[in-house]
Amino acid sequence: MIGIVGGLGPYSGLDITKKIIDETAARSDQEHLPLLLFSCPHLIPDRKAYLLDTSNENPGKAIASVLRKLEIAGATVAAIPSNIVHAEPIFSFIKAEIARTGSTLQLLHIVHETVQFVHENYPDTMVGVISTAGEQLYSLYRAAFIEKGFDVVTPEGTEQEKVNNAIYDAEYGIKAQPVPIANKAREDLLSAMDDLKKKGAQVIILGCAELPLAIPERDHNGMIIIDPNRILARALIRAVAPDKLKPL
Repeated sequence: MIGIVGGLGPYSGLDITKKIIDETAARSDQEHLPLLLFSCPHLIPDRKAYLLDTSNENPGKAIASVLRKLEIAGATVAAIPSNIVHAEPIFSFIKAEIARTGSTLQLLHIVHETVQFVHENYPDTMVGVISTAGEQLYSLYRAAFIEKGFDVVTPEGTEQEKVNNAIYDAEYGIKAQPVPIANKAREDLLSAMDDLKKKGAQVIILGCAELPLAIPERDHNGMIIIDPNRILARALIRAVAPDKLKPL
């Protein structure tokens, strides 16, 4: 059974659940995979605040508790559809906590799965990463792609501000207005992507779980768009029932 830690933000859990269904080869209801989505956002402290040192409460403790609940309920493999949670100060804490309980739950890593997917399918390309300031601070994708031999470009200055605003702005940001996505949020993200195109990007990583809500396309301006939530969904299917995974 697949377990999903939801609430980070809430739509990302729904998004990956939908993509698990989308990527499963099934001809009837009964052929789809068993799945548990645990979404209690009020239990999990702000990830960005912890990483930026404005809070000393590591959200990894609450996330590990959710993972334990998923395992008790029957999950054998799980994932957290939030990129920033995979920064080492949080993710390493989660792994230590679940190991302390004697858990046998297989926990997938969204960044590692995404980097491996690009390495296998789009080698020798320049990668552009769109993500929040917190994720940029910890260079989650940048470091992982460089380790695999990729050249990486990221937004800077005004373009990075546009990405942050597209996600967090209180009036039009995706977190504040996920349905429908505000035109301004989408325009800001496309502008940042086009700027990366000028820097040589051939593949764009949507390195924040909210971004695929605003950018559902598979390509833009000649660049391939990679949705880590979809890659993680496919990895979860492969882990529990590889014969059910749809071909790319």
